[in-house]
Amino acid sequence: MHDHCHTKKETTSDCPRIFLVGNPNVGKSAIFGLLTGRYVTVSNYPGTTVEVTKGEAVIHKDKFQIIDTPGVNSLVPMSEDEKVTRDILLEETASSVIQVIDTKNIWRGLSITLQLIEMGLPLVIDLNMRDESSSRGIDVKEDVLREKLGLKTVSTVAVQRKGISALKKAATEPDVSGYRFTYDENIEECLSKIEPLLPESNISRRALALMILAGDRTLRGWLLGHISADVIEKIEGLRDEAAKKFPEPLSMAISRRRLQQVDEIVDEVVVKTPAERKGLAAHIGDVTTHPVLGIPFLLFVIFLMYEFVGVFGAGTLVDWFEEVLFGKYLNPWAVKIVTVLLPIAFLQDLLIGPYGVISMALTYAIAIILPITATFFLAFSIMEDSGYLPRLAAMLNRVFSLMGLNGKAVLPMVLGLGCDTMATLTTRILDTPKERLIVIILLALGVPCSAQLGVILGMFGNLPVMAFIIWAVVIVLTILFVGFISAKILPGERADFILELPPIRRPQVSNVLIKTLWRIEWYLKEAVPLFILGTLILFTADKLKIIPALQKFAAPVIVTVLGLPAEATESFIMGFLRRDYGAAGLFELQKQGLLNTEQVVVSLVTITLFIPCIANLFMIIKEKGAKTAAWIALFIFPFAILIGGIIHRILTRLNIFG
Repeated sequence: MHDHCHTKKETTSDCPRIFLVGNPNVGKSAIFGLLTGRYVTVSNYPGTTVEVTKGEAVIHKDKFQIIDTPGVNSLVPMSEDEKVTRDILLEETASSVIQVIDTKNIWRGLSITLQLIEMGLPLVIDLNMRDESSSRGIDVKEDVLREKLGLKTVSTVAVQRKGISALKKAATEPDVSGYRFTYDENIEECLSKIEPLLPESNISRRALALMILAGDRTLRGWLLGHISADVIEKIEGLRDEAAKKFPEPLSMAISRRRLQQVDEIVDEVVVKTPAERKGLAAHIGDVTTHPVLGIPFLLFVIFLMYEFVGVFGAGTLVDWFEEVLFGKYLNPWAVKIVTVLLPIAFLQDLLIGPYGVISMALTYAIAIILPITATFFLAFSIMEDSGYLPRLAAMLNRVFSLMGLNGKAVLPMVLGLGCDTMATLTTRILDTPKERLIVIILLALGVPCSAQLGVILGMFGNLPVMAFIIWAVVIVLTILFVGFISAKILPGERADFILELPPIRRPQVSNVLIKTLWRIEWYLKEAVPLFILGTLILFTADKLKIIPALQKFAAPVIVTVLGLPAEATESFIMGFLRRDYGAAGLFELQKQGLLNTEQVVVSLVTITLFIPCIANLFMIIKEKGAKTAAWIALFIFPFAILIGGIIHRILTRLNIFG
């Protein structure tokens, strides 16, 4: 039927389009992932910094393009995200619009539903998170809602993959609702005068007229491209004339009428029953957000991650990969094969020498980093799927308020434990430019990415617990200090903290495995090439005798200020190319016995606070510009050395480790 979409590699721009629309935090991304699978592209919407995710779905043998629009609280834009969603609906033709609603907050979702109905779009209602609403005693009469609005209504539990087949079927057979309601007679009179003056578009003239009456100034540019300035002036005159008849702004009068209508619908379709008795999961949920009990729970989670990632991943698994798989089999085979097939000394050195692509890059990336990264990704996916991460945000709201932030900032910060580059991109969920800049600085400064953190935990695995505690306390205090100072120095305001808490639930094995495998795939695609690039740089630097020169040049800093051996220099150099590469180099020095316990602590404090890796730096440039990125890097480099030097002197004087 849609032959022009017949391969996954081809563009899907000509395929029928299904738009996902909804409030923030309703599970749109989870629904998107279940509809599209792996074939996803993320790109900025033209003329904005807002990213829109697109993917391909096969439904009944036909291909569709799925577009996940930014979350909205209104389709009269109050933010750039909302404007992008409105513009997509206005300018791009939809074969179907799926509105994802958080069932337990159906009142909030129905306000968007009424606006989509007014637009005259082909619409399907997805009541997501039905399990959560049921546990809270909130039930929705689907058949009544379906009949009242004249729209197909489907229930889903995205995290459990329930209802997706029914949603796919409904999405291919959407309805245009015939549901109607009226506003104040003065508004209706003004609408009847404005509608004939408006151009045809993908949404109804009535919806456009209501946006204009509600004071949507972002529409003016689009209107100028479709009608004359004289007509726009006449429309604005009609709007101003109508506004004089109300003691309040027209936007409030329109919103109040919509909310009255929402209340009427809710009264008919929502049945409230006593909430289910709290089970073990609910009690755990209460503990995780408790201002006192939540702290030992967090420490317990950290301890479990330390044991799983630091001891099992970085100890048991790394030993097997490095000593058995690579040490006994792969590397000896590689040496034999390369020696026989490539008798040229230079090429042998390039592949199996001290800085060889096989002997160093692949050994580091696969034998040392991959087991650590994989165990971290698995632990992170379990925390994510269990619903613990948003609760962590709620619990840490007070701590983040010291830094001019709110609890939502913990989400990109925790994501930074996966990848600082991706976390920098997700700072867009924060409400103000000031908050976004502070979190970007903190990510670049002190949040180790998963691969680096895994190596760090591995290095502490065979050391006294006190060594890990000192490192963790220094990093946390440094982040708090820099965040506090940034909040005082940087201009701007912080936003209020509003975050929906999902219930604690048993993680779904399939979800956890899919997320973990996807992240491992990302690591292999993104990180391994950088390990190879880093090794080639080291190989070139070694051949050109640059590393000894750099070691000699950096000796006053590395040896005198930080108290480390000169061999650590190359780890810091490579730490800029990729943070985990630098940490892996220190790990190797530790295994060779070149770093004692004090030096491990100092080196890891310094490299954790070291300048962001090159990929993260490019992302900061993309988000905040080259000037801001340069200032961040110029601040972090000497600051990291300063903190490392202070810790070296304190530990030396106190002689904690003997």
